[in-house]
Amino acid sequence: MVSDKIKITNSTGLHLRSAGLFCKEAMRFKSQITFGAKGSTANAKSVLSVLGAGVKCGDIVELCCDGEDEELALEAMRNVIETGLDQ
Repeated sequence: MVSDKIKITNSTGLHLRSAGLFCKEAMRFKSQITFGAKGSTANAKSVLSVLGAGVKCGDIVELCCDGEDEELALEAMRNVIETGLDQ
């Protein structure tokens, strides 16, 4: 398992459109991908779970990837967040 803490810089946080992009990226990998935010854990491959986390701009999330492609998954998820989730 690998993990990293990342700050959400997207001005609207993980709203519907950005949550969809976030999940789409996570679905590319076989690894289980979760993130912790505001004291809860969310499944990065579920739009409802991501939206339910209520992540806003400036929040810090801890991404956790566990599986055969965990390193690649973590790097890709970090990249999609750092590039602003298409904003």
